[in-house]
Amino acid sequence: MTPTMTIDENMASPPTTISAPVSTDSVMLAAGGTGGHLFPALALAQELKRRGIPVDLITDMRGDRYGSNFPARTIFQVPSATINGRSPVAAANTGLTLAKGVAKARQVLADVNPKAVIGFGGYPSLPPMLAARMRGIPTAIHEQNAVLGRANRFLSRRVTAIATSFQGVKGIDVGTAAKVRFTGNPVRDIVLEWSREAYKAPSESGPFQILVFGGSQGARFFSDMVPAVLATYSPQARAALRIVQQARQEDVARVEQAYAQAGIHAYVQAFFPNLPEAMSEAHLVIGRAGASTIAELTVMGRPSILVPLPNAIDNDQLTNARRLADVGAAVCLEQKDITGERLAMAIGQLLEAPDKLAAMADAARGAGRPNAVVLLANLVEELMGRWTPAEV
Repeated sequence: MTPTMTIDENMASPPTTISAPVSTDSVMLAAGGTGGHLFPALALAQELKRRGIPVDLITDMRGDRYGSNFPARTIFQVPSATINGRSPVAAANTGLTLAKGVAKARQVLADVNPKAVIGFGGYPSLPPMLAARMRGIPTAIHEQNAVLGRANRFLSRRVTAIATSFQGVKGIDVGTAAKVRFTGNPVRDIVLEWSREAYKAPSESGPFQILVFGGSQGARFFSDMVPAVLATYSPQARAALRIVQQARQEDVARVEQAYAQAGIHAYVQAFFPNLPEAMSEAHLVIGRAGASTIAELTVMGRPSILVPLPNAIDNDQLTNARRLADVGAAVCLEQKDITGERLAMAIGQLLEAPDKLAAMADAARGAGRPNAVVLLANLVEELMGRWTPAEV
């Protein structure tokens, strides 16, 4: 699918041609660690490829753990490390690993000579972004959350531009505010394709389709909580439910059994290769509030109950979820406050209110930014010197 080219009103249109010949100028993307960092990088790579711009990826990952088939010309791996603990030994080991990563990244950049380097947060982006600054290459970071992450916070004063997924991102200080460009969070082509499916509210007689997923850090909580909660509903309500749920591999069998004993039709898997399709078919999504989840929910326009990952250092997921709740697109429940009764009530109230679900879906779509990848690619071309924004 080729997304519609919608340009921000404050920008001039770049000379884009979907089937443009490949340019000799290339872009290096720096991403790794989690899908939340990798997926927007993948979306940008897809868009730059459409514009005829070669893309390389520099990462800490071994293999393609997300099955993304990343559309890069070459994938370079460099050492990186997360700062964990406060012991001098741990700090020294982290510093040594990062220094090795910077040295290797400098060599990669010297060999490839990209026109711009774009980082997507997380500690895997530090070595290549620092190496790019040392070599005088134009740089930008992309922040997926409503709170500036620690790595991006460190890099914010050292890069040329800062792209954000939300307006008013926490952690942007006065000294870096002038660099900020609100682009939104790019989503993959497959998400844009399924976003064409309009939301259809459930009928009172059902069926009622619920998608439940929480990623590697959230699936266990939902596996323990959701089947037990739905089992408390009336036989008529249970018969109308259609559940699609992600669970850890070791939990799949017991979650299936719990649903079967409750008489609830459920499809439980450890991994869904096409999660956007399942999201498009859902009447309600229950999940965490990671940046990619928020972006996909809003682009697709789907109502949700969000349970942010607890104990996060920056409370980024809680801030993300509250942004959606504030516009009426989601229900935000903090895990520390959740009881079975409270979750049962939250789901039950939506089961009985298709009009409210439809209104939440409209609010979610209204908060989406489906042209985010176009705006971010425009910024990249600006850094490359291929075009400049209009005067405002």
